[in-house]
Amino acid sequence: MFNQAKMVMKIKKAQKELANEIIEIESGDGAVVVRITGEQKIKKISIDPERVDLDDINELERWIETAVKEAISKSQAVAAEKMKPLMGSLGMGGM
Repeated sequence: MFNQAKMVMKIKKAQKELANEIIEIESGDGAVVVRITGEQKIKKISIDPERVDLDDINELERWIETAVKEAISKSQAVAAEKMKPLMGSLGMGGM
């Protein structure tokens, strides 16, 4: 019972750390910046109007899509790395 409570505390701590972890991804040479947490929650998407050609909205859309996809992927990798030791303790090392 004590080990389960201890593991729950470790998992909650890891989740809190992931919530506070901010990953920043740029696309279009900095035209688009996506900030996302380790919990895969987008905090902010910034667009630099100096680097965007409003006559080519398709390019801006591609940059946003690329940055969001990369941010989610990186966030998932960070979360997996953080949770990996805990999953091993739960007998879920192969996940």
